[in-house]
Amino acid sequence: MRDYTKELPEHTAKYIGNNDLFLEIFPGKNRSDEAGRPPLLFIHGAFTGSWMWSKYIPHFMAAGWNSYCVNLRGHYKSRSVDFTKVEFEDYLEDIREAISAIAGECAVAPVVIGFSMGGILSQKLAESVDIAGLVLIDSSISRQVHEEAPYQDLVSEIPGVVIPAPVRDEQSSPDETPDDIAFQRKYLSMESARAFGAISFHFGAEGISIDGGKISCPSLVISAVSDAAADRRGQAMARQIGGEYFCLWGTTHTGLLVGQRYHEAVSRIMIWLARFDEERVQPSKPRLASRRPT
Repeated sequence: MRDYTKELPEHTAKYIGNNDLFLEIFPGKNRSDEAGRPPLLFIHGAFTGSWMWSKYIPHFMAAGWNSYCVNLRGHYKSRSVDFTKVEFEDYLEDIREAISAIAGECAVAPVVIGFSMGGILSQKLAESVDIAGLVLIDSSISRQVHEEAPYQDLVSEIPGVVIPAPVRDEQSSPDETPDDIAFQRKYLSMESARAFGAISFHFGAEGISIDGGKISCPSLVISAVSDAAADRRGQAMARQIGGEYFCLWGTTHTGLLVGQRYHEAVSRIMIWLARFDEERVQPSKPRLASRRPT
């Protein structure tokens, strides 16, 4: 099995906050003009941790972006917690803690990049917390998006006190090799039923309400799409927050991060991030805003 965490470039890490959140710090390389360039904060999804970004991080480091990967409480190398008591709001507090630490260190708010559950957490934070930008990668959908483009034929499950790690006993997927899946199987862990149950429509959740009008930073929505319904949900999410939209047909949820086509998502994010360099080169221009429909 190929362990992509072992191939990460040299970096540092520290624990932050009362819950000893494990924060990995990856300095951008070969940049002499990074002053004022926002750092990147990567937020993982349910059952995972910063290890899920192992394929992404080297690309952003090589392009000169200072990158931070936080692990929510109880995940990966963060201190263990009682998952039976962890709520969605607790994870929000963890991300606030990370944003505060990074903004204090860099003197500029980060661009937040959230995957899956990390995406809906990031949307909720963006309603009230100052961030430079927002990138959602196959994010869990809000209540409003589900009302517009609902999942069909759901059979609601009742979660236990915690949710066990996904088994991933398949050997391949449309965009993941056996190595990609074995890598995830090594690190996937249990999840809080209360936190995940608040966002998962498969568990009968009402969903998290997002007020898109409160999200004023530039944003990008990237979706793994296998059918027209998934595409509609992705487009509805982008409309709700006034963001740009990019879909990758024939990809899978986890494949967008660790699969064989992950670099397509990375390339699109790089193109989108170029706005921050353009803004610094031409400071007299108005701030690049989200493309919110009028």
